[in-house]
Amino acid sequence: MNRNVLFALLAAALFGASTPFAKLLVGDISPVLLAGLLYLGSGLGLTIIRLVRDRGWQSSGLTRTEWPWLLGAIFFGGVVGPVALMFGLMTTSGSSASLLLNLEAVLTAVIAWVVFRENADRRIVLGMAAIVAGGLVLSWPMQNSRSSDWIGPLLVGVACLCWAIDNNLTRKVSASDALFIAGSKGIMAGIVNTLLAWVLGATLPSAVLTLETMTVGLLGYGFSLVMFVLALRGLGAARTGAYFSTAPFIGALISLLAFGESTGLRFWMAALLMGIGVWLHLTEKHEHEHEHEPLVHEHPHTHDAHHQHTHDFEWNGKGEHVHLHTHVTTKHSHDHFPDIHHRHGH
Repeated sequence: MNRNVLFALLAAALFGASTPFAKLLVGDISPVLLAGLLYLGSGLGLTIIRLVRDRGWQSSGLTRTEWPWLLGAIFFGGVVGPVALMFGLMTTSGSSASLLLNLEAVLTAVIAWVVFRENADRRIVLGMAAIVAGGLVLSWPMQNSRSSDWIGPLLVGVACLCWAIDNNLTRKVSASDALFIAGSKGIMAGIVNTLLAWVLGATLPSAVLTLETMTVGLLGYGFSLVMFVLALRGLGAARTGAYFSTAPFIGALISLLAFGESTGLRFWMAALLMGIGVWLHLTEKHEHEHEHEPLVHEHPHTHDAHHQHTHDFEWNGKGEHVHLHTHVTTKHSHDHFPDIHHRHGH
């Protein structure tokens, strides 16, 4: 399996598992404070790991033009999105919310195609259509439902839109250190949401509950985001979102098996439609002759077909390494994704 696909699936597994656990915590912690603690756990944990890895603080390597992309991603994905999700979970079951989170993949792809001009073939479009249909089946209010029943799913949808914007903005800086990107998001979003919760009158829960919440954040938001950034680097936003759309099924499975939530026909109809969509994504292949324009950048790499350059320093020729390098014009054909080296037109 392509390791970038594996990164995306690991990100999905970690995030998907965190949703039903966050649902359990909503009753004990205010939604805004919960979002803050989840991201603080993510940011602090990843920052400590980065400090240990680098044996002290190291520069992020982001350029002046890249910072606006990262700050925009933090605002939408780290501040607005989590708060919308936490409020949405107050009136939406964990299993239903988990499946609705598939909409993040759809919205990520739409923004990638329309705004950032990523390639989309028929298989991906059909898969996205199936996921949208599943989301509509799941969230459509029943005739005897209260008029407010749509508010929870709507807020989950708003969270998905925020994360879709976040995903596309993060794609612009995905060649940089994934630990720094994910850790920065966690700390900044955690501080903003925690301070906002304090202003609104929230108080910290017990030390044990706070630690449990921050641990869920480190695993479901922190490590998941690191894997997601690595996948963005290798797959592009739309396809990473497609693989990431397996996350809700993991969350729904945990809600059903571990927490005993009940389901109805609509849930299984939505699951079938979304499952078809995910299968179409996972089995997509994209191959054609394409040309690489000259490119100068810096990121971890090995000397594969796209990296055949010399060095002005000693290197043993094994494993990944990082340095500024130049890509010359190349024309060839192979199976590929819109990664940091394949952002060409079609």
